[in-house]
Order: sequence, then C-alpha cells, then structure tokens
Amino acid sequence: MAGESGVIPVAEAPALRQVPLHLRYFSLLRANSNFRRLWMAQLVSEIGDWFYSLAVYDLLLGLTGSGQAVSWAIIIQALPWFLMTPLAGYVADRFPRRRLMILADIARGFVVLGLLLVRRAADVWLVYALLGLEVIFASIFEPARNALLPDIASTEEILPANALSSATWSFALTSGAALGGLVTSLLGRPVSFVVNSASFFASALLVGGIRVSESHLKPTAGSRETGRASRGLSSLREGREYLKRNPKVMVLILGKTGLGIFGGVFLLLAVFGERIFPIAGHGALAMGLLYSARGVGAGIGPFLGHRLTGGLQDRMWKSIGAGFFVISISYMAFSRAPNLPLAALAIFCAHMGGSNIWVMTTTLLQLNTAERFRGRVFALDFGLLMLMVSGSNYLTGLGLDKWNLSARQLAAGLGLAMVLPGLLWLLAQARWSKAS
Repeated sequence: MAGESGVIPVAEAPALRQVPLHLRYFSLLRANSNFRRLWMAQLVSEIGDWFYSLAVYDLLLGLTGSGQAVSWAIIIQALPWFLMTPLAGYVADRFPRRRLMILADIARGFVVLGLLLVRRAADVWLVYALLGLEVIFASIFEPARNALLPDIASTEEILPANALSSATWSFALTSGAALGGLVTSLLGRPVSFVVNSASFFASALLVGGIRVSESHLKPTAGSRETGRASRGLSSLREGREYLKRNPKVMVLILGKTGLGIFGGVFLLLAVFGERIFPIAGHGALAMGLLYSARGVGAGIGPFLGHRLTGGLQDRMWKSIGAGFFVISISYMAFSRAPNLPLAALAIFCAHMGGSNIWVMTTTLLQLNTAERFRGRVFALDFGLLMLMVSGSNYLTGLGLDKWNLSARQLAAGLGLAMVLPGLLWLLAQARWSKAS
C-alpha cells in the first residue's frame, strides 16, 4: 500500500461544465437507477427524521421545562457517532455496505416505536436510551452510504450527486420540520414517531433494490488481504498509517470537524422557537419554521457552490473557507434579530454556508480517498464532527441553565467562535488546495 495515493482524478473537461446544472441533476436521477433508489430512500427517511426530532425536543421541553434536557438529547444523538467510529469504520470496510444500510434501517424502524411508551417525566431516561440506540445504527448507516456512493456514481457524477443529496436533506428538513411542527401541535407526538418508523422501513425496501458490485470487497493488487479490510486492531492501525501517508485526507476530515463548533444551534433553534418567537403560544410551530429556514438555506448552498466551483478542486477549497465566515456573520446577526422573519433570514444564510462546507468536504474526501479505506475515513469524519457537536451542545446547555446566559448571547458566541475554523482553513487552503 505504500504507493497507493488514493486520489481519483477529477473530470474538469469544459464540455462537462457546459451542461446546465438543472439538466445534469435530472439526467443523473433518470439515467442512474441505483443512485435514484438511494436518493429516494434518503428523501423518505429524512422527512420522517424531522417529524421525529422536533417531536422529541418538544416532548422533553414539555416534560422537564429544561433547555439542558434538550441539550442532553442532542448530545446523545451525536456522541455515539464518535464512540462508534472504530467499529463503524471497520464494518463499513469489511462487509457489504448495501446490506449494512438495510439492516440499520430495519433496526431503527423498530427502535423509534419505543418512544410511544414515554408518557411522564419519570420516563425521560427511556427517551435518552432509545435515542442512543437509534444513533448507534445511524453511525453505521451513514459511513456505509458515503463510502458506497462512488461505487454507484461515476467520477463526474460525484459532486452533483452530493449536491443533490444535500438539497434533499434540506428539502426534508424544510418540509419535515414544518409538517412535523404542525402535526405535533395538531395530532400529537405519537403520530410523528409512527411516521418516522414507517420511513425507515420504506428506506430499507428502496436500498434493497440497489444492484452494485462493491469495490472494497474485490481483491486488490498489493493488498495482503483479498478485497476486505484488516481485522480488529490491525484495521485501525492500517487506517492510521493511511492517514499518515495522506495528510490531505486528514485535513479534509478536520474541516468538517470545524463545522461542528456551531452544533449548539440545534438546541438554540428549539429555545428560540419555544421562548423567544412562539406563535400563538405554540413553540413547536415557531421551532418548525426556524428549522425550515435552515433547510431552505442548506438546500441552496450546495447548488450555489457547485455553480461557482464547476467541480474544480481548488475552487472547492476556497468555497469551504468562505462558508465558515458566512456562518459566523449570520449567527451574530441571528443573535440580534428582533422578530421571527429576520431570525429566519439569518438562519437561511448561515446554513447556506454550512451545507456548502458539508458537500465540498464530502466530495473532496470521496475524490481523494482510496476505495478500501472510505468506510474508515467517513466513520472518522462523522465521529469527530459529532464529538464537536456534542461538546458544543453541552456547553450551550450549561450556558442556558447554569451560567445564566441568554439564548441571544449564546448565539452571538457561536457566531464568533466560527471565525477560528475559518482562519485555520485559510492556512490549510494555502498548503493543500494545489496539492495533487
């Protein structure tokens, strides 16, 4: 493996960039049936996820009245990603990724139904236990999904596929959050939990229709094993050695880790909706609208980034740096917003920058990581991000409940903190954006 760089050449032919972007996305869905199934599975399950998440946050605020109770829920939705990094990376590089995704979806479909048993404050522990269990399966699903994508999309399709996937996540957030807030207010939380459970089973059926020859299972020249990752600790050592030989890949992983600094926003959006901008006394509805604004911005960001970068790697690096500063300015503006429409506008701008960072770092990792290491790389990528998100939410919860800081003060602090990864990225960009 000493001579394996893992770099996939990026197609930058002028003819490709002349194809209108909207036609390229439609063409991708029409011509690539495997990606179409993966995309539809994502759409179905993520709409269900936002029904579920807002209902959980509303449930905890209703049962406990504590912002920190919500922050613990968000931490439990994030921290297991980091703790599962070694196992998730190993299994995603050792076993068929499509099959792992199906099993993870089925397991999550049953787990979320357990929330129907939560009825009083004494049951809050069960909320946390079920959230943690669901995230354990999600931490296996997502690295497998990102590692599988280059096997079902060509090199030229990877950036548009990631942009479309991010836009789909954003559409799911926009529609799911708005509908979830409305359904939770009118029909109750149990309906939201059932919708999310059904969405996981539907996703499993769609992923089951994908037909793909998974490259990491094939014998590789020069490998000491025949098409599968090393076992146990040797798998971790092999992954560590790969990152030492390819520091550019580690830099890209840390770029997404920097995005996790403003992870405390998950709690703040719930608190702003519940306490600062409630609509007719319903915090869930205002919360849903703020999350919807986040989704609209996150949907536009990757398309704009795709348009400006044209698939060129050096431009992707620059767009990541710009995204950090857009987040910083927008969250400082959000902290001073006098009403819900202006707050939503600031959220829209911030997450336009954040989703651009997500898509560009993901695409650059897929283009620069050797196929048989992609599972471990994306497990570490998600794990470090979620560790940062957990820490950010923990500090935000402490700020609200123990340090007597207002939600507005904390939003301003998160905005200011995003200057740091922006400055560090400028240094990384100068060193690595031109590296082959």
